[in-house]
Amino acid sequence: MKRARKRHSQEPLFDERGRALVRNCKRVPKRRHKKPGRKPKGVRAGAPHTVRPELTGRDPLHIVLRVVDAVGNLRKRHMYKALREASIAVAMRELHDLAVGAFRIVHISIQSNHIHLLVEAGTKTALSRGMQSFQISAAKHLNRAVSVRSIARSSARYRDAMSKRRRGTVFPDRYHQEIITTPKQARHALAYVLNNWRKHTEDRHDFARTWRVDPYSTGALFDGWKELEHAITAWSVRETYEPLVVYFPRTWLLREGWRRHGLIRTEEVPSARKLAAPAA
Repeated sequence: MKRARKRHSQEPLFDERGRALVRNCKRVPKRRHKKPGRKPKGVRAGAPHTVRPELTGRDPLHIVLRVVDAVGNLRKRHMYKALREASIAVAMRELHDLAVGAFRIVHISIQSNHIHLLVEAGTKTALSRGMQSFQISAAKHLNRAVSVRSIARSSARYRDAMSKRRRGTVFPDRYHQEIITTPKQARHALAYVLNNWRKHTEDRHDFARTWRVDPYSTGALFDGWKELEHAITAWSVRETYEPLVVYFPRTWLLREGWRRHGLIRTEEVPSARKLAAPAA
């Protein structure tokens, strides 16, 4: 008995709209989605996947990085040390001295589930590479800090504790960036970043009552406080305190321009609404 002949169905040359499906004897590839790439996750999604604007090197940027809930509270001593190691790793790359495409972290503010950065970048590529360097180093050090903490608390054997090592994503979405272009905007960004702990009421904790500035930020290195206007020395910090490693600003906006709108007081609360005076 002969085997039944296999018949191949001819593929259509045009779709329903009359567009060609075959071109030069090759199948036309399907159209990709308009917005390819990793989609935002979680209830609070990050920055949209749009093309980042070009940078000239004259305008600093305000960067916000959010971490996943599995990492835990960043305002802990071991987490602070992990992020400090990440700031040192970026500084060791000596990106600040590049003639074209320099990258510098000027200020850092660590909150419970996000990080604020004020950075200077010569080009868009320099910003991307600098932030990639910081995020990779921070993710490795934070995962290690979480793992060491869990191992230290575990009463089981060391091999069983090592199986609980934290791996995976730390920063789930793209970082949010805001380009600073005016002196007033620069002053607002400095006050917002350095006094962000007052916005989240972190200054009401018992340990924070002895600090006039946020110890989880570079506020102790900032010389633009109103309280230090006529002072001879800077803030006196504890001998055991190790500040975050950042660079002095080189852009005019973060160096001098913001001072046109007045120095920053340590009691300022970012985004605080002014209450209307009661009627007489």
